[in-house]
Amino acid sequence: QVQLVESGGGLVQAGGSLKLSCAASRRTFSTYAMGWFRQAPGKEREFVVAINRSRGTTFTLDSVKGRFTISRDNANDTVYLQMNSLKPEDTAVYYCATGPTLGTVQSGASNEIIWGQGIQVTVSS
Repeated sequence: QVQLVESGGGLVQAGGSLKLSCAASRRTFSTYAMGWFRQAPGKEREFVVAINRSRGTTFTLDSVKGRFTISRDNANDTVYLQMNSLKPEDTAVYYCATGPTLGTVQSGASNEIIWGQGIQVTVSS
């Protein structure tokens, strides 16, 4: 069973930046889609962004377009989420996810998805 370990979260002031990392313990990392979700207090977990095996990307949240960038390093089995111009409403627990296809990851609902443990991002105003 693959494991995903997130790092890079923390507290930042509004307008600042953070870069999250997600390391996967799987030698076939490069063949899987990867993504990030987040869950704010009292809210449902929501899909943020995903990247497929060939590094194509998709975004779903209008509020993060132009501010968040996903990338992956297949040689090091790691996916990143660069977050710039952070806002207090970006405060949430961020989860890394992996699945066999981009659509699977984006759905967030498949039992084929493997989740990281989550990492807190707090943006102060």
